[in-house]
Amino acid sequence: MNAVVLKMIERKTGVPGIAALLADRLSGSELNSLLLEVYGRRSEKMQPAELLAQYRLNRLVHPSGLDKIALLESGLVALRFFRERGFLPVELSPVAVFGSCSVIAAVSQDKVVSASRNTEVVADATNSLALHIADVRKAGEDGPLRFCTVHRHVRAQRFADKRYLPHFMIGCMVSADRDRGSYGFECEGLAEHVGNYIDLLRDGYGVGEFRLLLKKRGGYDERSPLIGRVEAFLRDRLKGVVVDQEEAPVESSYYKGVQFKLYIAVNGVEWEIADGGFVDWTQQLLGNRKERLLISGIGLEFLFKMQRGLT
Repeated sequence: MNAVVLKMIERKTGVPGIAALLADRLSGSELNSLLLEVYGRRSEKMQPAELLAQYRLNRLVHPSGLDKIALLESGLVALRFFRERGFLPVELSPVAVFGSCSVIAAVSQDKVVSASRNTEVVADATNSLALHIADVRKAGEDGPLRFCTVHRHVRAQRFADKRYLPHFMIGCMVSADRDRGSYGFECEGLAEHVGNYIDLLRDGYGVGEFRLLLKKRGGYDERSPLIGRVEAFLRDRLKGVVVDQEEAPVESSYYKGVQFKLYIAVNGVEWEIADGGFVDWTQQLLGNRKERLLISGIGLEFLFKMQRGLT
């Protein structure tokens, strides 16, 4: 929260340190009960005209204006393709457990639409899928796990380009396994995710020109040959695809080891269309450093708009 706004609230209520008081001294259930009471009282005072005024002002709630049926059909193309490649489609809840992004992925809670009842609106489906994987592991499931989804994400941060709404459709894949040694999971997993996106874009959406960028990230031993192994493996596996490596590695608290970005060329212009990499979320959730997790997402709604000249 903006520090100036917080100070104003403290003066208005006459309660210094009110945010820390509510966050640190109340249990989750107590805070939830308080918020429900506050929301209930505020809703009782609202009039229909005020409700409409709030609707007109709130950028988070407006519909996208895209062709609903065509957009759903586009998402189904991706889901059916992922399923054919061994990724089990999951219909996620519209809400996730509170802290799903900020606790394991070091993403600011300010970018997420927080809600009551210990939930938040899904801002990244891969976080929800990671929690699902950890839950499945806890239930005793061993071996590799592959899940996918197409989900409408809501992000609270503002986009400079007014054409982009704070909610949009993303296609996601996640792969989980345990360390098999010699970077086997890392090499095969990345080749699988990137290869799937390339085949999907080529066969399902008619895109034909690609460039893959690999970015070295921390989280592995600095002397680790991971990115070199991955690059060589991908060059061998992805024939005809340009594979570049970022020259100046940048630290990231999000991805570990390797991050990738996939670009497509449309009418002579290059666009970033997919992003992914390795994360330590299942290691954190399960307390097991042998756990491995690869996440990725493709901008299906952006692709939909681009192919219709709406970008």
